[in-house]
Amino acid sequence: MTVTEPVLSLQSVNLELKTPDGYVRILRDVTFDVAPGEIVGVVGESGSGKSMTALTVMRLLPPKARVQAARIGFDGDDLATTSPRALRRVRGKRIGMVFQDPMTSLDPVIQVGRQIDEAYRIHHPGVGRAEARAQTVRMLELVGVPDAANRARQYPHQWSGGMRQRAVIAMALVNDPKLILADEPTTALDATIQAQVLDALARARDELGVAVVLITHDLGVIAQFASRVIVMYAGGVVEVATTRELFEDSRHPYSAALIQSRPGAHRRGEPLVAIPGRPPLMTDLPEGCPFAPRCASPYKSAVCVTDRPELERSVDGRLSACHFRDHHQEVVA
Repeated sequence: MTVTEPVLSLQSVNLELKTPDGYVRILRDVTFDVAPGEIVGVVGESGSGKSMTALTVMRLLPPKARVQAARIGFDGDDLATTSPRALRRVRGKRIGMVFQDPMTSLDPVIQVGRQIDEAYRIHHPGVGRAEARAQTVRMLELVGVPDAANRARQYPHQWSGGMRQRAVIAMALVNDPKLILADEPTTALDATIQAQVLDALARARDELGVAVVLITHDLGVIAQFASRVIVMYAGGVVEVATTRELFEDSRHPYSAALIQSRPGAHRRGEPLVAIPGRPPLMTDLPEGCPFAPRCASPYKSAVCVTDRPELERSVDGRLSACHFRDHHQEVVA
């Protein structure tokens, strides 16, 4: 049997940011893989470390940030030790990034097509304008932009929010990357346009074979588009599961609480269930499990307060960071 090497492999990634009071650890031993052509969802509340994980992979970090990693493996390279010059050849060409607000990625005074052309030509310096424009139009058509050749001559203000996000996706895809990091790409869009934008990402995966890391707080998006899920809390990974496993049989109390707090998880007219409390400050993490102060598991005990659990496998092979990972299976059963 052939074993496919992951296109992205994070192994014990730690990130510290400089503050007036010293360095603060933002990411703690983040570990997960992404297979070629896979759509992986990364979920968690605000401040859980989702976006900082993507920015650490791209090394788009504030000054004096410190990355301590066993490895950030990407397509045979270790991005943790790659030089800044070599990283510039990775960003935009081998790894594309889609941010939350397309207007922060698009220049309002330059035609949309010219901006995508430039993203292509900067990594293909010998290519002429006509070839670059042909590639731009091909990518715009791939993500569902109608009349792409003419729309490429328009300016960002002439495009709707959903169409601008498609343009940003086309820009991320124009160099045929192996990986797309999409950070909350549909947050500001209504449900119909959101689905269309996500369909564009799925189409790119199907036709180009690109892997996608989809960062979102929307579990409905994850349920529909991701095949596997990384759950993050307080800067660390607390569970890794297939989408079906996560929704039907969560092995970490935080994952279960996220799913129970979804509006769609309750009958009409019933009150919504919120996770009590709030995530801890990264400057004041509990000594033990960071979720312990909010945990409602019947197995919660003193060890949860004193000892931090590691991300390890349950007896059936599932990954979670809980001292009682094997017992949660009994609750579901």
